[in-house]
Amino acid sequence: MLIRRETPADTDAIRAVHLAAFADPAKPDAVPVEAGLVDALRADDGWLPAFSLVAVDGGQVVGHVVATRARVAGEPVALGLGPLGVLPDRQRRGVGCALMHAVLGAADARDEPLVVLLGHPDYYPRFGFRPAVDLGVTPPQPWGPQYFMARPLTAWQPSIRGGFTYARPFDEL
Repeated sequence: MLIRRETPADTDAIRAVHLAAFADPAKPDAVPVEAGLVDALRADDGWLPAFSLVAVDGGQVVGHVVATRARVAGEPVALGLGPLGVLPDRQRRGVGCALMHAVLGAADARDEPLVVLLGHPDYYPRFGFRPAVDLGVTPPQPWGPQYFMARPLTAWQPSIRGGFTYARPFDEL
């Protein structure tokens, strides 16, 4: 498996990953929000191509993760991570973990101070995430603090505190 940056040729495959990864079996005709979110993020000012990564195996895109510009107290000092999707038949086989490590490594290498996500508090601590409120970063409404997590990177400073704002397309969810 290879992790690399997204290319324009990957757009349809990325959409297919998120359609499959987030499909609701109870609503087979529903388009998962995550598929449209990635499309909307690409058109937003917060889009950062260096942080849109795909996992490729045997020439097929099997996973995708993206992080976009976010703000803390109005300052562009954070990345909002997500969505992260993996094809259902490739889940629980290390693809998501590899994508997470790759995007965090890329963010640290580019001197990003902080990565924030909404996620399960039992899963994401393995990647160094902890409640963002412990760092003084407060969630946007309506998300509760127990699922709002942050990962400080090498460039993080304790003075990075305040309200968090995702890239604009997240506001439309």
